[in-house]
Amino acid sequence: MSVRHATAKRLLLIAIAVITAGVAVYFWMQRSGKENGPLRLYGNIEIREVQLAFRQPGRVAQMAFDEGDAVDAGARMAALDARPYREALAASEAVVQVAQAELAKLRGGLRPQEITQARETLNQALAAANDAERNYRRQSGLLASGASSQRTVDAARTAHDRAAAAVKSAQAALSQATEGFRSEDIAAGEARLAAAQAARDQAATALADTELLAPSAGTVIARVREPGSMVASQSTVYSLSLDAPVYVRAYVGEPNLGRIAPGTRVRVHSDSSAKAYPGRIGFISPRAEFTPKTVETTDLRTELVYRLRVVIDDPDAALRQGMPVTVEVDTQADAVPRVEGS
Repeated sequence: MSVRHATAKRLLLIAIAVITAGVAVYFWMQRSGKENGPLRLYGNIEIREVQLAFRQPGRVAQMAFDEGDAVDAGARMAALDARPYREALAASEAVVQVAQAELAKLRGGLRPQEITQARETLNQALAAANDAERNYRRQSGLLASGASSQRTVDAARTAHDRAAAAVKSAQAALSQATEGFRSEDIAAGEARLAAAQAARDQAATALADTELLAPSAGTVIARVREPGSMVASQSTVYSLSLDAPVYVRAYVGEPNLGRIAPGTRVRVHSDSSAKAYPGRIGFISPRAEFTPKTVETTDLRTELVYRLRVVIDDPDAALRQGMPVTVEVDTQADAVPRVEGS
């Protein structure tokens, strides 16, 4: 009985070992197939939207598109009443012309006629000064003989000094007329012209801003204003859904993080059609987060995942904002090396 008991015990241990090895092999094969086969991720379509607004306030004169209309890049979508801005630009142009004329006058100096006039004024001052000097000498000579009084001599001296001062003033005026204006005056004139030109450029920019252009191709999803409405600057007029780029917001679990990398090629499927959209992984978040409820996956909700963004190469109108999609990553085709310890 003891031999039979020992034999049965050995057979039992061998059976347990075989079963354990079989289970280990099975799980190893399952894990190996999971790691080496296609990786399936789940996410939603993301399409960028732009809130279009005028940079200037005013009255809306035209709204060219309705909701649902497709627009091309650069299309004229809306316009303000531009009359106040055209008038402001015309006033700025006039200020520039005045500043240009003043600067030209400073740079050119006085006209030849004005220089001639300054020279003649100096000649007159010199003649008057000579006459005043002769009269002063004559009166001074008569004072000793009593033929002239001290008052008369003093008056002649005053006239002589006044005439000499007039000569100096006329000489300075002729020098200024000949040499032109000072460099400081010319610099001030140049600064006034530059300020006028800057104001004109601002007025031209404001006039251009009365037209609202589409930044890129897209579809109008909201028309907020109507012609005749008064709008402030930065008030939304249209909401535009851009045609491109189209992204997929998806999540990958930490065990599969080492199987993907930026640039990995993928295929995107939706429930509405059998078409597969080629794309690539463009971004993987460096920060972990809990799986959001919008992710339709069979894994536990409490697992930590990493957000990633898939860029679809050739999107079409069938892909819409928020649409749930499946992302298939062929890790074998991309040959993404697995990071040890990931």
